[in-house]
Amino acid sequence: MFAFFAENLAPIMFLSLIVVLLLGYPVAFALAFVGFVFGFIGIEMGLLPINLFGAIPDRIFGQMSNETLLAIPFFTFMGLILERSGMAEALLDTIGQLFGPIRGGLAFAVIFVGAILAATTGVVAASVISMGLISLPIMLRYGYDRRVAAGTIAASGTLAQIIPPSLVLIILADQLGRSVGDMYKGALVPGLLLVAAYSGYIILMSFLQPASVPALPPQARTLRGWKLFGRVITSLVPPLVLIFLVLGTIFIGVATPTEGGAMGAVGALALAAMNRKLNLAMIQSALYATVKLSSFVIFILLGARVFSLTFYGVNGHVWVEHLMTSIPGGEIGFLIVANLLVFFLAFFLDYFELAFIIIPLLAPVADALGIDLIWFGVMLAINMQTSFMHPPFGFSLFYLRSVAPTRAYKDRITGATIQPVTSGQIYMGSLPYLAIQLVMVAVVITFPGLVTHYKSGSVAVDPSTIQLNVPMPGAGGENPFGTPTQPFGAPEQSSGDPAPPSFGSPAPDFGSPTPSFGSPSETPAQQNP
Repeated sequence: MFAFFAENLAPIMFLSLIVVLLLGYPVAFALAFVGFVFGFIGIEMGLLPINLFGAIPDRIFGQMSNETLLAIPFFTFMGLILERSGMAEALLDTIGQLFGPIRGGLAFAVIFVGAILAATTGVVAASVISMGLISLPIMLRYGYDRRVAAGTIAASGTLAQIIPPSLVLIILADQLGRSVGDMYKGALVPGLLLVAAYSGYIILMSFLQPASVPALPPQARTLRGWKLFGRVITSLVPPLVLIFLVLGTIFIGVATPTEGGAMGAVGALALAAMNRKLNLAMIQSALYATVKLSSFVIFILLGARVFSLTFYGVNGHVWVEHLMTSIPGGEIGFLIVANLLVFFLAFFLDYFELAFIIIPLLAPVADALGIDLIWFGVMLAINMQTSFMHPPFGFSLFYLRSVAPTRAYKDRITGATIQPVTSGQIYMGSLPYLAIQLVMVAVVITFPGLVTHYKSGSVAVDPSTIQLNVPMPGAGGENPFGTPTQPFGAPEQSSGDPAPPSFGSPAPDFGSPTPSFGSPSETPAQQNP
């Protein structure tokens, strides 16, 4: 029994972590708990040196002093300020008026605004909740099928995970030891293709089931001619300028992701001031949410360093590499198995847990097989996006459920009785978009040039944002969790690699913007049944 446990300590440790996570314990504490428990077990069994945990203080200091982590609070603060400034409401109103005369116009507006919010806020919860509060009552008022409306809102919100400046891409760049700028550049084309695929589904529905995606009636289209043109200029141009300042400067090499995030935060404050929404209460609320999310990052970081130290000490990376390289089919076989593993684990784990636990185990194998790690990361990012849409645990479905009407009510504009949106309708509406995401994974595997075009240009090289100092095992025999191999008990070098952020809890208080599109509306909670 002792010999079996000693030989299989790495897989037992990994399975124990999965069990603890499935029991519902917070990720940070689960990682630290499993790391400490198996570290002490390994020490007592003589498999690990007694001074194993002496390297933890230097590990923690190396991460806490990493300037790249500043990009996370910058982008978070930018998104929260923009969300609270009413930008989503103005965009949905404007684009809804633009596409109102055609079938599926409101759905197109939701998809395009979801893409714009993704390029500015980068927070899935903010996008889904905002669009659910604003657009869902209007779509129900004008006769949209509940499944189509719910699925479109939930799927469009998840674009914040794949379209830069996604916080998830920062996690993946860290875990893969690659540049955040290269990850952003590689993910841009697949993200835009996903927007086009969502729009194609709405076009298909407008031909197959036109009653499910009706056009806005003439009385609802209150903006026409120059008045509509003026609204487009004032509502669309400012966020597009901000997107260029944040992403364009990163792509052309003028700014690093951290500097781009700082510009975005300042630009968000400027836009809020232009909309006359900037006040002390808004800033305090956004700062509180930003600090809370940043605290999640630090706690996850501390737990991760404990887990990685023990897991690497028991040769866990060697076990995973041998397991994955024994798969028949070489590179293609590995990619298929890796994507199937991520897809099925997404039923139970959210994207953060997948990125933080699975990616460090798969990345060394991909690197050993000669797979471009940016391509591999974008591929898995699209796959992990399904974790938001998987019934019954998808977070986007939960976010939408929290703002969707749960009982019938009478609409004050049309006087019609609006039926509630059931959880089953939300789940059914998500399935077509879930299939689209899986098809997009296959497209990225088949056409790697959609991602590897990032090599054609250069991105600003900055030690604080490019993690090339963390080679993967198989290429140089180094720690997949970001710390070079060294004797346990010897002081550890400060690696300076950033830690992935935790998004196990959505940022609090995303506000309740008021729907418009030319007529006032209210959330179901405010309406009389």
